[in-house]
Amino acid sequence: MVALAVPLLVSGPAAAASPEAVHIVVLGDSLTAGFGLPGAAAFPARLQNALEKALAGKGIKASVGNAGVSGDTSSGGRDRLDWSVPEGTQAVIVELGANDALRGTDPAVTRAALADIIARLKARGIAVLLCGMLAPPNYGTDYAARFNAIFPDLARQYDVPLYPFFLDGVAADKSLNQADGMHPTAEGVDVIVKRILPMVEQLVTRARARDR
Repeated sequence: MVALAVPLLVSGPAAAASPEAVHIVVLGDSLTAGFGLPGAAAFPARLQNALEKALAGKGIKASVGNAGVSGDTSSGGRDRLDWSVPEGTQAVIVELGANDALRGTDPAVTRAALADIIARLKARGIAVLLCGMLAPPNYGTDYAARFNAIFPDLARQYDVPLYPFFLDGVAADKSLNQADGMHPTAEGVDVIVKRILPMVEQLVTRARARDR
């Protein structure tokens, strides 16, 4: 997840979203930016495809924009929040924190950055889905306990839904990760999408309700 930071503007289907579509932005790091993968295999693109199938027949449309930046931290996501989440966005999937953990960032710093992101999005009337991350074991149990608690704590504090671990079903599975052992393959992305999809469908429902 610590990789050369190359900003990716919100692009793809979301940029051309029709007015009636629920516009979702994925605010994240290399895990969602699609590091090491073609654009069509990145998480936002795969999620877009899955949502189209899941919502077919319901008269609901949703677009997914990629606002992932490889190497980004929670503080970096906070600093670029306004231009990464443009006007007209109705829902945001927040996937940040992996690089904070890899760098041993003070959990208090990560917590403050994520709290600010969530508070600012909610102030704009944007529905939020927070994705959790787990600290690597090499920093010890105390660090892990402080870091891992950030996500459920913030979900309760700000009353937003939590997907407990973004890499659930993929982490530590060599067959679903690239050679670096950290970034999912296209098949790994598909596993993530399948597991998180029910919560994203609920996110779309909440975003539509707020617009009425």
